[in-house]
Amino acid sequence: MNRRKFIKGAAVAGGATAVAASTFPAPAIAQNRIEINMVSTWPRDFPGLGTGAQRFAKNLEAMTDGRMKVQYYAAGEKVKAFDAFDEVASGNAQIYHAADYYWKGKHPGWAYFTSVPFGLTYTEINAWIHWGGGQELWDELAGDFGLKCLSCGNTGVQMGGWFRKEINSADDLKGLKMRIPGLGGDVMAKLGASPVSIPGGQIYENLISGAIDATEWVGPWNDSYMKFYEAAKYYYYPGMHEPGSQISAGMNKSWWEGLSASDQLIIKAVATSENEMMMSEYNAKSGSSLVKLVKEQGVKLRRFNDDIYDSFGEAAEEVFEEVRGHSNLAGRIHASFLHAREELGAWAKISDQAYVEQRNRVLGL
Repeated sequence: MNRRKFIKGAAVAGGATAVAASTFPAPAIAQNRIEINMVSTWPRDFPGLGTGAQRFAKNLEAMTDGRMKVQYYAAGEKVKAFDAFDEVASGNAQIYHAADYYWKGKHPGWAYFTSVPFGLTYTEINAWIHWGGGQELWDELAGDFGLKCLSCGNTGVQMGGWFRKEINSADDLKGLKMRIPGLGGDVMAKLGASPVSIPGGQIYENLISGAIDATEWVGPWNDSYMKFYEAAKYYYYPGMHEPGSQISAGMNKSWWEGLSASDQLIIKAVATSENEMMMSEYNAKSGSSLVKLVKEQGVKLRRFNDDIYDSFGEAAEEVFEEVRGHSNLAGRIHASFLHAREELGAWAKISDQAYVEQRNRVLGL
């Protein structure tokens, strides 16, 4: 080919391309921009839960160079904390960040995708969700409500709670008004307590005023920030109610299905990243926070005795029996959970658990 003719032809073609681009409708160029309203159940800038939700929103924008534009609303800024579910299911917002056990009143199956009494740890629930059929059951449940949910955070094994008095037996729980949501609250009710479900931002005022006698929240890092020690000095562990509390990014199903496969993959990747980052942050900061609570705030750290834990276990079985009888789906979710707990628990016993016990024995920890 004649080099001069080739260069001239390329220049003409380039000019045509420039003309075509300049006359291309502006809305079509920008049509892939995605506006997202995101609501959460957490106060703005609340350590861990709130900052994790905000980090997730920020990273969605960063991963797409701003093509996904997220307007984030903390609890109470657009809707009340517990209205986040309906806001997204209705399509008024596209994403919520919450603990799905808040929705157990709509269906008890939701509790399993946050945490249930005597349930799965962080590593176990990840295995169940991704490799044990958990996500498929979650999709089935969420789909019935017009939602699609992904793992988007975890707080790990939670503390048993804050109490104004020592708890030496299950009888000491009778008559207590305790803030504790999910199936854990149902267990406490079986033991004679009065469970109360209120958003995190309202716990302190209720504890200080005496409207509640006890509360669980998360663990030392969050609990010290909330200053629960000003109203209750007895801090119990380990929490039977939430051994690995998974946080969810819940999305409007129609909106989710309208996204391209690549955009869905981006959201999954950012949610997976936040799932790991949040758990890492809780592990990094809880130990030092507990030391300060005990040494500087005079908190009395106590362990639930075996008799109390046995009572928790008996009550939990009663609660699970009621869940299984709710519906076919609830029964299948519980059966899948039981299978995962048995297999994963058996492996953890001779892997993580056995190693940590021996390591701590040798080091005197």
